Amino acid sequence: MDSFPPMSEDLKSRLRNDLVVVRKARNRLGTVVLTSLLSEVRNREIEVGEELDDGGIQALVIKAIKQRRDSAEQMLEAGRPELAEKESEEASILQAYLPPALSESEVQAIVREAIDAGATEMGAVMGRIMPKIRGRFDGKEANRIVREELT
Repeated sequence: MDSFPPMSEDLKSRLRNDLVVVRKARNRLGTVVLTSLLSEVRNREIEVGEELDDGGIQALVIKAIKQRRDSAEQMLEAGRPELAEKESEEASILQAYLPPALSESEVQAIVREAIDAGATEMGAVMGRIMPKIRGRFDGKEANRIVREELT
């Protein structure tokens, strides 16, 4: 029996199983997105020398979503809405592999907890809340909420 937590196989297995489903359905976009994500997971595992747990895979998903959203913004600015739409669709596919999103009021409560616990500066508050909200709420929006709560 290996020492990896059983959860690590859950998300990776889900990705692999979903890839089989989208391939059979001849969903080209889904196939490309999941193939590239699994490739990134494999490359990262080779890089760190061990299997990634769910948190490690989710970090890659977050990074991939951010890249696609940034690309979509750039495509819109360049006057290429069709390419921006494709990037947004890819981000939506990837979003399914993250925990459910938090609402703004839930994040405000988390920020207030951090402030009540003694964090009085922007960096300290962000440092406390990001592990709790990463992948579940946009960092830029969280930054705005922290600024509002600190004033």
